[in-house]
Amino acid sequence: MINFDGHTGWALGYGLVLVVVLVVVALVVPILLLAARIGGQASSINAGLGQAEQNTAALADLQVTIDSATAITAGLKRGRQKLGG
Repeated sequence: MINFDGHTGWALGYGLVLVVVLVVVALVVPILLLAARIGGQASSINAGLGQAEQNTAALADLQVTIDSATAITAGLKRGRQKLGG
């Protein structure tokens, strides 16, 4: 054991350093555990996003479908008007 007789300042300094280190460890460990858990779930999340991308890829062609339907309905309307309806 270290003898701190007459050097209470050093003992107090070591005590404060120990408290600060314990507080930092107490704050950092939960953050690291949470980061590890998130990292473990990342592959599952990435797979889900890939599946969502596949499921919604056809929506890129939706405007083509809308344009075609608009042209068809406009043609039907012109035809109906020419026929007097």
